[in-house]
Amino acid sequence: MMGVTESRGRDFSAFLERFPSYSDTAVLDDLRASEYARLDKGGHVYLDYTGGGLYAYSQIRNHAALLRDDVYGNPHSTNPSSLLMTRLIEETREAILAFFNASRGEYDVIFTPNATGALKLVGESYPFDNQSRLVISSDNHNSVNGIREYAYSAGSQVEYLQLDEETLRFDVETVANILSNMDAGAKTSDVNAADTASANGTNVNKLLAFPAQSNFSGVKHPLAIVEGAHELGWDVLLDAAAFVPTNPLDLSMVHPDFVPISFYKMFGYPTGVGCLLARKETLHKLRRRWYAGGTTAFSSVKAYNGFFSGHYFLPSPSCFEDGTLNYLNIPAVKIGLELLTRCGLSVIGERVMCLTEWLIDELLTLRHSNGMPLVRLYGPRGREGRGSTVLFNVLNENGDIISADAVMEQANLHNISLRTGCHCNPGAREAALHLGKDELSRFLHDKDALTLEEFLQRIEGETTGGIRVSFGIVSNFNDAATLVDMLRAFAM
Repeated sequence: MMGVTESRGRDFSAFLERFPSYSDTAVLDDLRASEYARLDKGGHVYLDYTGGGLYAYSQIRNHAALLRDDVYGNPHSTNPSSLLMTRLIEETREAILAFFNASRGEYDVIFTPNATGALKLVGESYPFDNQSRLVISSDNHNSVNGIREYAYSAGSQVEYLQLDEETLRFDVETVANILSNMDAGAKTSDVNAADTASANGTNVNKLLAFPAQSNFSGVKHPLAIVEGAHELGWDVLLDAAAFVPTNPLDLSMVHPDFVPISFYKMFGYPTGVGCLLARKETLHKLRRRWYAGGTTAFSSVKAYNGFFSGHYFLPSPSCFEDGTLNYLNIPAVKIGLELLTRCGLSVIGERVMCLTEWLIDELLTLRHSNGMPLVRLYGPRGREGRGSTVLFNVLNENGDIISADAVMEQANLHNISLRTGCHCNPGAREAALHLGKDELSRFLHDKDALTLEEFLQRIEGETTGGIRVSFGIVSNFNDAATLVDMLRAFAM
């Protein structure tokens, strides 16, 4: 009987024969051995890169050396230690702009705690009013969905861009039609000439928000949507958090107005630091509704009278960075970007897509003894137009979904790190599982009168999502094959 090692070796040879370009990514095997040895030493199969990237040993070593060798102070001063810290922060801003090929004349880098912090900044500062319009892709992280609450509170028109429930996609033409129809609808429904002029004019603020890559299904949405929306007079928020760890985003070629980033998703360390890349010509629209330490050049208590604001904001980006930055961790961002640059996003991207394509094909071949499929896959079945995230459920021999918790328990026993649930993306989940509006609305009926325990009891058994596997910088064939071997145990 062929042993596991021998079998895996033959499987790998067949894999290389099918995906010869994988051999061109061998530098990442060397990187795994030298910088991520803890994975194989501990027998870890890490398949949750969309949840969080992994850091290299050199990132920690280089950051520790930087902190060890000098004295750094709060940058909100002009003393020597503060000036040194300010220089490192500005060097990091420049490194971020360079990594995304963004012109200093076009973009600002605003440091935030994470992508969610960047999205909240846009939501609370965008000039929503009763003439404004917000279109959100239904394939969005909850941190993007939350922007609708600011728009709704201001009386803005809010619409969702629905997904095709089979492909979990939308296309450029569909988006353009929806944006155009919203403009036409606003013009015909205005109640007076002044409103009509506003709807036709450039003073109407219109925001489109969609992800470059779904954190739920791995679908990549066309970046051409950005310029198409601009041509129709819309500002664009491009959520790039799930996209940039394995794909290049060239901001000299595509020009979204707002791009939220979480650096821990790109290279694992540091956590607690993200940024908002913002086009300067759109950034001037944002209006801070409060001010804080670090955002103002001058503030007065006695001068404030309700008409005078009593403060003077610093220029961007400082006016958007509330309080004291996480300044000791910010230089670690530059170190992480240098690691990705050395490896090459094209190399990382090729590796993860070879693994993704192989995994999808394997999942679709898994069967119960009665011929019923073992796995239900959501989203694209090929490489084209997708990233390295794979979303699926395991089925029993009757075609019913096996609890994701049961799959997680088995994965844990094999030291496999994956993720289950709706992944903070309810719209994509609802499309993938064909959940209806009436059914979902029933769960939220009288929600404000319920305790948390009562609400959880109401939705018990109704929170099915999917099993998400995502590859990253040092994923390898053994990781993918170990997952498939674990899933075979569910076949009846």
